[in-house]
Amino acid sequence: MTLNNKNILFVIGVSGTGKSTIAKLLSEELNLPFFDGDDFHSEANIEKMSNKIPLTDEDRYEWLVTLNKLAVSNQESGAVIVCSALKESYRKLLANKIEEKVVWISLESSFELLLERLKKRKGHFMPAELLRSQLDTFEPPSKGIKISIEPSPQEIVDQILREYQN
Repeated sequence: MTLNNKNILFVIGVSGTGKSTIAKLLSEELNLPFFDGDDFHSEANIEKMSNKIPLTDEDRYEWLVTLNKLAVSNQESGAVIVCSALKESYRKLLANKIEEKVVWISLESSFELLLERLKKRKGHFMPAELLRSQLDTFEPPSKGIKISIEPSPQEIVDQILREYQN
């Protein structure tokens, strides 16, 4: 598959993988609009996470539907969307009606590196204490690209582009 301006790229993974950083760089490289899924969470979801309470499937449902509508509305122009998309069932909902246009880019790492990153992060509602529950929930995608977050952000983006620009 070759990435182009008709793809919906979902940059996925647990908190602390650098999804927003990588997605912003990808959107610039491909000249696609960028959307951060965190901006679409309800106040109730943000409050729960801020209080160190993991979200349930029910909590995530409307958020995922909203992100799917966003993806569908951008299917003609393409887009880069950040979303944890921790479970296969979530990804099915996100790709509803646009399966052939979706590319999953899964950013992955060790617990230790993620925890170190989260402890340094300031001003985000997702506390480091919820990392273990996210990792326990995460189901790596069967399709798309899985990439380590250890290289620099630009090296990660270059690797993603190499994978798909053959």
